[in-house]
Amino acid sequence: MNLTREQLQHKLLRIFEENFEIKNPGLDDDLREAYEFDSIDAIGLLVEIERIMGVKLSQEKKKQSMDIRTINDICNYVETIHIARS
Repeated sequence: MNLTREQLQHKLLRIFEENFEIKNPGLDDDLREAYEFDSIDAIGLLVEIERIMGVKLSQEKKKQSMDIRTINDICNYVETIHIARS
């Protein structure tokens, strides 16, 4: 994964629109409160993150995603995993 943060945000915004019918969410919007993004949605998002990164996430890495609330949180999460793999 050699994406800039901006490219990652763009991919995530497209995923939210296409997969979850959430259009133009703010990068700091609480996804659960503002868009009723639930645990089932989160599982689907993790699958998409695995596709973006080209890697299967371990259970430990998936557990670390439990506190994600915003798109910026998702970007930080992906960047942290990417750095750990480098």
